[in-house]
Amino acid sequence: MTMHDDQVDVTTDTVASLVGEQFPQWSGEVIRPLPSTGTVHAIFRIGSGLSARFPLRLADADETLAVLEREARASAELARVSRFPVPEPVALGKPGAGYPMPWAVQTWLPGTVATDADPSGSDAFAEDLAAFIAALRGAGTQGRLFSGDNRGGVIADHDAWMAKCFEESEGLLDVPRLRRLWGRFRELPRTSADVMSHGDLIPGNVLVTGDRLSGVLDTGGFGPADPALDLVSAWHLLQPGPRDVLRRALACDDLEWERGKAWAFEQAMGLVWYYVESNPAMSRLGRRTLDRILESTE
Repeated sequence: MTMHDDQVDVTTDTVASLVGEQFPQWSGEVIRPLPSTGTVHAIFRIGSGLSARFPLRLADADETLAVLEREARASAELARVSRFPVPEPVALGKPGAGYPMPWAVQTWLPGTVATDADPSGSDAFAEDLAAFIAALRGAGTQGRLFSGDNRGGVIADHDAWMAKCFEESEGLLDVPRLRRLWGRFRELPRTSADVMSHGDLIPGNVLVTGDRLSGVLDTGGFGPADPALDLVSAWHLLQPGPRDVLRRALACDDLEWERGKAWAFEQAMGLVWYYVESNPAMSRLGRRTLDRILESTE
C-alpha cells in the first residue's frame, strides 16, 4: 500500500539505470534500497559511502529541482555549524529511466536510527540533543525570517489542518479532549525572534550509537523558525527524565516549552490518521507523542 495518492514508484533497477547513465563513476557500486519509515523520499544506498534520495510525491520537475537545490544549500550550511555528523550534498541527478523528477545524492552516515535503537531514557542522549539544537540556534539567521506554511511560524495558522485532523481521527483518538488541548495551544503567544532550526527532529531523522547521538539526517529544512520548533524532539524522542535534562540544558522558559509541545502536538495529530494503514510505524509515533503530551498536562 502506498502512503500517498500521488506516490511515484522507485525500484532498484530504476536507480541503477539512473546512476549508470548520469554518474558512471559509481556504476560499479552496489545499489540497495534502505528500509525506512520516511514519508518524503525513497532512499537507496550507493556502495558504502553514498545515498540517493528520490522524492516520492509527483511534482513538476523544475519545481522539484528548485526544492532540491534549496535543500542542498541548507544541508551544506547546517553541516558547517553542527557539532554532530550530518549528510553532506554530493550531486543532483536528472529525470530518466522512467523516474520523472530530479533526485539527490549525499554522503552516507553510519549509525542506527532512533526508531530502531530507542534512546528515550538516556540523559546523555538528551544532553547531546540539546548541544545539537544549541549549535544551530547559535549560527544566527543573518536577517532571514521564517517563510512558508509548515511548522515554525504562527501556531494558529494551522487551524484548518487541525480541523481536518480532528475529523479524520474520530474513532481513533479522544478527539474532544484533543480539541480542548489545541484550543489552549493555539493561543500561546510568540515572544522571541526566529533562530536557525532543523525543523523535523523525529526518531527517523536521528542516528544513535549506544545511548548517544551519533548523527542527524534530513537536514534540508534547516532555516529560521520559532525557537520552540526543535523542542518537538522532547516529545518525539524523550521520556520525562531526559526531557527535563534537555529543557534545563536549553534554559527553556514555560512559554517556549509549551510552544514546543504545541508544535509536537500538531505534527503528531497528522501522523496518526494519515499513516494508520500505509505507514503504521509513523502512526504509532504520533500516538506515542500524543500520549506523552497528554500525560504532561495531567
